[in-house]
Amino acid sequence: MNSLVTAAVLLALMSIAYQVGWSRSRAIEATAGKLHSRPAYHGYLTVVWALVPALVILAFWLIFSQRITQSYILSLLPADIAAQGEGDLATSIRRVRDIASGFGVAGETAPWENAAGQSLREFQLLAFAIVVAAAAGAGALAIVWLRQRISQRFRARNAFETVIRVLLIACSGVAILTTAGIIASLLAESLRFFSFVSPLEFFFSTRWAPGFSTTGNADGEYGMLPLLWGTLMVAGIAMLVALPIGLMTAIYLSQYASPRVRDTVKPVTEILAGIPTIVYGFFALVTVGPFFSKAGALVGLDIRATSAFTAGVVMGIMIIPFISSLSDDILRQVPRAMRDGSLGLGATRSETIRRVVLPAALPGIVGAFLLAVSRAIGETMIVVLAAGNSPYFRLNPFEPTSTVTVTIVKQLTGDTDFASPQSLVAFALGLTLFTMTLVLNVVALQIVRRYREQYE
Repeated sequence: MNSLVTAAVLLALMSIAYQVGWSRSRAIEATAGKLHSRPAYHGYLTVVWALVPALVILAFWLIFSQRITQSYILSLLPADIAAQGEGDLATSIRRVRDIASGFGVAGETAPWENAAGQSLREFQLLAFAIVVAAAAGAGALAIVWLRQRISQRFRARNAFETVIRVLLIACSGVAILTTAGIIASLLAESLRFFSFVSPLEFFFSTRWAPGFSTTGNADGEYGMLPLLWGTLMVAGIAMLVALPIGLMTAIYLSQYASPRVRDTVKPVTEILAGIPTIVYGFFALVTVGPFFSKAGALVGLDIRATSAFTAGVVMGIMIIPFISSLSDDILRQVPRAMRDGSLGLGATRSETIRRVVLPAALPGIVGAFLLAVSRAIGETMIVVLAAGNSPYFRLNPFEPTSTVTVTIVKQLTGDTDFASPQSLVAFALGLTLFTMTLVLNVVALQIVRRYREQYE
């Protein structure tokens, strides 16, 4: 309810601000002549100035409301209750909050709890009303101030575009800071892990058997090579499935299909990219895996239902749209003059594709392939359900295996201490995976950039 009221007040404030700025600029234009900026820009700028102080006040309340409410609840508690231990005091505060919210509490309520809950409810309503009124009042003052500044030469468009530029820079900064925060957290926790386990053992050992420990010691063995091999094997099988199918689909759609067929087939193919990965994993577990096991038995092969082969094939099906869509766009960007020149010299359509179109589009296709590889390396849910979770160094793709992503999920779930090496190893694995995908993405972007510079 509070959120709806806040949203309604902000929408009303925005509407009033735009109308005031627009009507004021139109009135000046009617009397003084042409304005520097269009009336719409005056309205937009007025909206911005009305929102800024209102949002600042609401953000201030959002940050400090919990502390203020906590202090108020403590003032409502009897002296003997306030003197309780930390756990009992937290329980009493939670009961008062639940009573105030109307959810109710288990067991009988003391008279002081009912009185405190009622007082807290009244306090929250009053505080919310004051905050919303303050936000609306600050926005109204900003509207009045900006209305007085509007004149014939007022550069509303320049000011509004500056606001948009600052907003875009801030959004870019959020993405950059988020990436930096992820890297910093991975590095910090990985360094803590390497204080327990030698980096040489982690990166070069071939045995993965982390032990359960309640003392915080690095019991067990932490060699990541079996996990890395399982990751590369599953990703390799996925690319063996996705690359030929995706590339052939792209060639057909870009070179052979009619516009009507292309407009039908391409969206249907891209639907595969929108299916949740958990659905692919379940499909691999209950359908694809048993099918491969029975088919292998018919030809004398021992194929486990949960294996690297099963996970790789299903992951390859999932990745087909990434390769086909990107490759199709790249193939269509090859200059038409190159194809026409080849056909004019007597080459067939297939010869033109093999000897002209594909070589010209090869850098872009390689970039799409590398992006798909990074997607395959980072996949989790399919391998969780279909790979078998067996962290052993096996060369046979028909046997169960485990990957880096599966192990990260496994190590961060359960009852292990978050500060123990059994959990911290997940950050070292995540840092390794992050480095691998980062290198692949950088290489792919460089290749695609070179391709675009060549043909744009």
